[in-house]
Amino acid sequence: MNKKKVVIIGAGPAGLAAAYELNKTHQYDITILEAEDVVGGISRTVNYKNNRMDLGGHRFFSKNDRVNHLWHEIMSGQSAPALDDKLLERKIDLDKDGLDPETNDNVILKRHRISRIYFLKKFFDYPISMKPRTFINMGFSRTMKAGFGYMYSSIHKRKEESLEDFYINRFGKPLYQLFFESYTEKLWGVHPSKLSADWGAQRVKGLSLWKAFTSAITKPFKKNKNKVETSLIEQFEYPKYGPGQLYTLMADNLQKDGVKIYFNNEVNKIELKDHKITKVITKDNKEYEADYLISSMPIKDLFTSLDKDKVSEESYQIATTLPYRDFITVGLLLDKLAIKNKTKIKTLNDLVPDTWIYIQERDVKMGRIQLFNNWSPYMVNDPLHTVWIGLEYFASEGDELWEKDNQSFIDMAVSELIKMGIISSKDNVLDAHRLKVKKAYPAYFGSYDHFDKVREELDKIDNLYCIGRNGQHRYNNMDHSMLTGMIAADYIANNNKDKTALWNVNAEKEYHESK
Repeated sequence: MNKKKVVIIGAGPAGLAAAYELNKTHQYDITILEAEDVVGGISRTVNYKNNRMDLGGHRFFSKNDRVNHLWHEIMSGQSAPALDDKLLERKIDLDKDGLDPETNDNVILKRHRISRIYFLKKFFDYPISMKPRTFINMGFSRTMKAGFGYMYSSIHKRKEESLEDFYINRFGKPLYQLFFESYTEKLWGVHPSKLSADWGAQRVKGLSLWKAFTSAITKPFKKNKNKVETSLIEQFEYPKYGPGQLYTLMADNLQKDGVKIYFNNEVNKIELKDHKITKVITKDNKEYEADYLISSMPIKDLFTSLDKDKVSEESYQIATTLPYRDFITVGLLLDKLAIKNKTKIKTLNDLVPDTWIYIQERDVKMGRIQLFNNWSPYMVNDPLHTVWIGLEYFASEGDELWEKDNQSFIDMAVSELIKMGIISSKDNVLDAHRLKVKKAYPAYFGSYDHFDKVREELDKIDNLYCIGRNGQHRYNNMDHSMLTGMIAADYIANNNKDKTALWNVNAEKEYHESK
């Protein structure tokens, strides 16, 4: 039987999910072209001397049953209890209690979600809570200003023309200035007043100070945990070796079942004829015929790969100037932290319980800290005696941060930790590793304001399906991306050319979150 040829650009969550769904029928000849030498995209797990780094931190939580089912199907449906208490009480080795890394590779851990803001060298709940500790940490003057600011914003709603308007409407101007303004500018490199409100609508949707308050009051009475706002979830699942474990398993299963995955194959030319993709060509001139093309490559690169004369001049100009933010992370292996666990939550070695910490201090460039020990003790080579953390920075390719050499960058990161009181001295650092990721965050300013023109042009190409974070230029989480891949597979299987539902993932009211 002559199978239809499906070419998938990118072996990240979206591309692998599309291949996984399409391959169930064995009716397609599927080829995945991956520009890197590893699967998972930005959701991959990097192994540095048996200390694993999750790039950005990826929570496995979704309100979408289809995505949840896929995760558990791939990870064999196994689960395990949270490990912290057992390890703390008994100081056991990690290969006990049926969790031997050699015999039980597919275990999914239940993890507690704790993320806090670090500001004024103190911890604040994230999302902002109305607990007494919040007001004590803020001080009387800031608390009064925040209270009056919130009341004012509740009565006088701003027209939401920017992300700044979006946050002020939900938290009031004083709280916005304290907890959102600086971090958001670090992340995007532009002030929130210059950013589209679309970003807030996708990332925090219904969250507000009032929603955080009512959630805390009503939590004991809630029967359906999926009804909670995504930013308020308290528990999630996590593969014991990080998200890359899932995508490695997916890729292995696909390859065993006949799907071809070619690494280090960056696409730079796509042939288009009569509104259909006919062929995909890589930088080293390898050609792949395509009856269908599923693309998770950055839209900017997708348009430069197309013949400029085959698309409108306006859409080409908008697409090729779409903005992005790049990502830099430094893995630091430490003997200990200077900050203490003052919560009631038990952790291994009494480490602070956070999975990540948002850095709101204005005099440092650091955006966020991940504590890999708390994501999974299996992420750390020696979790009983060392702390393995990831320091996250946001940059633009070619800027000062991006161009710093590795050692200078690591020295800067260590000095910022000391300045904030998170470690005592550089002697706490046992090892370090830096990584850079291009186009990690599709940005919501500049030519993005006219993205509808780009989408219209892409929808004219009958056999092209754009998926994933970069494929749709949308700040999707991991499950959003996987869902776009699955929907694209549905479209191909049903010969559906109306791509509305595909573009509507993470744009509708129902929010699917994993990160």
